[in-house]
Amino acid sequence: MAVNETLSALQVMQDAPVIPVIVLHDVAHAVPMARALVAGGIRMLEVTLRTPQALACMEAIAREVPEAVVGAGTVRSAADAQAAQMAGARFAVSPGYTHAVGRACQELGLPLLPGVATGSEIMAAQEDGYTELKFFPALQAGGIPMLKAWGGPFGDVKFCPTGGVTPQNAADFLALPNVACVGGSWLVPADALAQGDWARIEALAREASAFKR
Repeated sequence: MAVNETLSALQVMQDAPVIPVIVLHDVAHAVPMARALVAGGIRMLEVTLRTPQALACMEAIAREVPEAVVGAGTVRSAADAQAAQMAGARFAVSPGYTHAVGRACQELGLPLLPGVATGSEIMAAQEDGYTELKFFPALQAGGIPMLKAWGGPFGDVKFCPTGGVTPQNAADFLALPNVACVGGSWLVPADALAQGDWARIEALAREASAFKR
């Protein structure tokens, strides 16, 4: 994939079985962490907008780790989407869905994985042209039984379940025909970041990239 190639949401989901959900508090951690994940076979990196350092971390990854594709998580407004794109984000992930966020990402040409937890939210996202969706919080909102139930009425939708997904249950989610990938925070544990244990993060990425789907 070329560095500036235009992505689709489906390409983001299909690149690897797991999209890491990353919370960074120190810009110094961003580049070595991204390099470790890429070395382990994970290139789509969702850096959440949950810390004041998040945008600077995205900028550093986009600048220093061209093999990585940095995305922004926790996008809740048009302003979030604009700021993320300016920081180098090439895709966005939202915890829920609003028409304003969907339209802003379309206007920016920024692929979006909108968060949904109900049938009505799926329908609202589909009305705006979104068929690749994040199921969040997956475990709390019904997990695998819910995804199976949605397979009938929403057979044209692909999901990325996130929230409560672990190395132990990821394979069960990935076995579902309407699941393209899962999101997980376990690839970048807070203690590994704090200790600069990049080898551990690379090993976790390597295990995740080997999941079958």
